[in-house]
Amino acid sequence: MTQAEKPYADQEVWFFTGSQDLYGEETLAQVAEQSQQVAAALDASGEVPAKIVWKPVLKDKDAIRRAMLEANSNDAVLGVVTWMHTFSPAKMWISGLNALTKPLLHLHTQANVELPWESIDMDFMNLNQAAHGDREYAYLATRIGASRTTVVGHVSNPAVAARIGNWVRGAAGWAATQSLKLVRFGDNMRNVAVTEGDKTEAELRFGVSVNTWAVNDLVEVVEAVSEADIDALVAEYEEQYDVAAELRVGGERHESLRYAARQELAMEKFLVDAGAKAFTTNFEDLGGLRQLPGLAVQRLMSKGYGFGAEGDWKTAVLVRAAKVMGAGLPGGASLMEDYTYDLTPGSELILGAHMLEVCPSLTTSTPRIEVHPLGIGGREDPVRMVFNADEAAGAVVVSLADMRERFRLTANVVDVVVPPQDLPNLPVARAVWRPRPDFSTSAESWLTAGGAHHTVMSTAAGVEAFEVFAEISRTELLVIDEDTTRRGFADQVRFNQAYYRLAQGL
Repeated sequence: MTQAEKPYADQEVWFFTGSQDLYGEETLAQVAEQSQQVAAALDASGEVPAKIVWKPVLKDKDAIRRAMLEANSNDAVLGVVTWMHTFSPAKMWISGLNALTKPLLHLHTQANVELPWESIDMDFMNLNQAAHGDREYAYLATRIGASRTTVVGHVSNPAVAARIGNWVRGAAGWAATQSLKLVRFGDNMRNVAVTEGDKTEAELRFGVSVNTWAVNDLVEVVEAVSEADIDALVAEYEEQYDVAAELRVGGERHESLRYAARQELAMEKFLVDAGAKAFTTNFEDLGGLRQLPGLAVQRLMSKGYGFGAEGDWKTAVLVRAAKVMGAGLPGGASLMEDYTYDLTPGSELILGAHMLEVCPSLTTSTPRIEVHPLGIGGREDPVRMVFNADEAAGAVVVSLADMRERFRLTANVVDVVVPPQDLPNLPVARAVWRPRPDFSTSAESWLTAGGAHHTVMSTAAGVEAFEVFAEISRTELLVIDEDTTRRGFADQVRFNQAYYRLAQGL
């Protein structure tokens, strides 16, 4: 992967190496040379999706603090990697780590893979001290409560590079929410609990700015879209998708497709003008819109926008973060909702969908564009894409819920499968999955956690990226996977309840 091919080609991770003046210029020159080699190996790895930038070796308290402040002030920096090549007395790192606001990865590695058993001498030992230098550093980082991800192993190991790559992706998701503006077209669905949330706390925790515009503000933009622009977008639909005959040019319901195109063009213009990369809609609040946006929402999600239905802005934030974290990987991310089950003993499956809005990034097949009645919303029949999500082992569904004094992420690792039978009468996009470790443990654990019914399904970024995102944002994360047991998960929920309440302070 060349620098230009990296998904975050315009963003950087700074590589800091710790040492001290005790060892002399010759040793420090070797430290610099070897740390540059380590940074270069990471930068060249196809697993690491951002540029790794080596920085001069840090040898004293003032230099460390200045380096961290420079990283903080540079918007291109996703985070910093630290490695103690030799012994770097950790008291030197206190002010720097306390000042750092960017994500932190502690890489516990060394320059060589194997020990040169026959030639090893004290010069070699003095140069290669990461085994205890990193322990000194980690003690201090733990003592002062520095939030970090720790990765252990040689950078030539693909598993190590992959973990660092997942950390970069989590840091990129965090950076995306820090600058995220979210437009709510109208309010959220009436009487629903889980779509509520503290928008001020969300800005404090994730950086996202969540605000509301009247739906009729959007309607004005919809009505101003030019016919020529609609013609061009409709032609794009007919080229890229399997468009039902009744919706094609000359078809009896072609006007429905044109109105869907009008909505897409208007919604994207509105979002671009607002500087927003996420949005919500609500079927109970449509103002002068003739259709509940379906195709428009699906298309905007496929372009990287976050989306939440029924005004669920928290899910829209997650979808946007997942889109960024999965950049360049096969698969996609979408709003999802657990809809109904196949409870055949031993073969249980979950059928997920939504009224209209599932992102086509979940499929490599050609979606079909259709128009069908919708029993809610009280508007014209909406246009939507219909498809099955591709198979994907190790996908993840994640919810974000407001638990009063904190936010909680609940994640379930799942395997997306081909539906065991055709679904000829279900006119929506859908995914069918088998949750890990099994259906009953998964569902019971999810319910115990109070996980939301709206989720993001990611078949690109996996649970590891969400773990990093949670660590960086200091947000609770409960994971349901192949190792989960009912009793263990229930205990974890209880322990977390005590921990996070105590951690709030007075």
